Amino acid sequence: MKFIIIGLGNFGAWIGENLTTSGHEVIGVDLSMTKVDAMKDKITHVMKMDTTDIQALKTLPLKDTVAVIVAIGEDVGASIMTTALLKQLKVKRIIGRVISPLHETVISAIGIDEVVHPEQETAERWSKKLDMKGVVESFNITGQYNIIETKTPLKYVDKTIGECEIREKYKLNIITILRTESKESIFGFEKTVKNAVGVVNSDTIIQGDDILVLFGHIHDLKSFIEDNA
Repeated sequence: MKFIIIGLGNFGAWIGENLTTSGHEVIGVDLSMTKVDAMKDKITHVMKMDTTDIQALKTLPLKDTVAVIVAIGEDVGASIMTTALLKQLKVKRIIGRVISPLHETVISAIGIDEVVHPEQETAERWSKKLDMKGVVESFNITGQYNIIETKTPLKYVDKTIGECEIREKYKLNIITILRTESKESIFGFEKTVKNAVGVVNSDTIIQGDDILVLFGHIHDLKSFIEDNA
């Protein structure tokens, strides 16, 4: 999988290095040549770029990328401008780093659904989450047990939970299902909101855009993701 990381400070550099080590192609971008040089042997590709320039952004392989992570931390203005331009260029998945409640409010208003709080979340957790294709969110519970949010594989659409036999085949429990709806932000951008359907049972029917919330051993979760990639 290919990722673009904009901002090679501590957080962005750590995610980039982890994803590169995991075998992914990573393009690291920063305005500082010092930071670019520091990561040239640790990330697949690195380059100096002003990402507040839309013409510069257009030179990146945005359409071929699984996700663009805006990890800029020092310059909130550059973070917001870069994020808005990526949204304008219709990038499929944008993950934004935020450093304050106001920053998060603006990023969310632009229409970004995935935000990172570096003070609360580790770069290691985010690199693990990005490493598993289809995983929307990942939470470590204890030891080798995790909870993940993952997009519904096509073969389960319009089937009941009982018919899918996920527990029997993978030893995983479906905790709940998240369903999305689109709302317009205060700036006119479309924003997706996730709502839980509550407690599910074997008769609950899975819909096409559902996000499954699964609990189980990390190896069983990886088996499920790999089998349904």
